Amino acid sequence: MLDYVALFLLIAIIALVVYGIVAVYGIPYEIAKARNHPHRDAIGAATWVSLFTLGVLWPFLWIWALAYRPDRGWGLSVPGTAGDAAAALAGLEQRVASLEQRASKQVT
Repeated sequence: MLDYVALFLLIAIIALVVYGIVAVYGIPYEIAKARNHPHRDAIGAATWVSLFTLGVLWPFLWIWALAYRPDRGWGLSVPGTAGDAAAALAGLEQRVASLEQRASKQVT
């Protein structure tokens, strides 16, 4: 009877270890899904590839999943600066126009 209990414990422990490994490797996909990442399907497929390649891609998938945020996208631009840039451009255009007027008055 003790042999059957030991065999059951061995199978249960192996199953838990396999489940734990698959769960850990799926973390980048879960992050991508939670952030509504535009490449979440590719990240999900790459996590399985990383699982079969013993985790070579896993750190890169983690970074890829964390790089996108729904509120600011890829983080390459800060929201609100487009309006500031447009205001600065308008100010520069006014300065150039006034300088051109001064220059045309001085020439004539």
